[in-house]
Amino acid sequence: MAREDNLIPAKKGEVRNPKGRTVGSRNRSTIVKQWLETTKKGRNPITEMAEVLEIQDLMTLALIGKALKGDVNAYRELMDSAYGKIESNVKLNANVNSSQMSREEFLDNLKKFKE
Repeated sequence: MAREDNLIPAKKGEVRNPKGRTVGSRNRSTIVKQWLETTKKGRNPITEMAEVLEIQDLMTLALIGKALKGDVNAYRELMDSAYGKIESNVKLNANVNSSQMSREEFLDNLKKFKE
């Protein structure tokens, strides 16, 4: 639960967390982006040519190469990255009045559910 003294906004110049992150320090996502944008000479699995590419391009091309060889998981990851994950919405509407129902009632409900 929040303490009451934390609910009051800090005054100008007041430091609430003196041992917090130092000014100018980078977070992990910034560091990862920097490394993914560095360049390296590598072989493009699609064109079979040696090229100077960013690490993120080499990783994506490697994934495309795996998908072309039949790796279903690589294909799924590429499709999810390009077009977004497929959402499945299932609506369930079941009315059960008693804890026990007859076989016929169960089958009737199942037919209604499938419709």
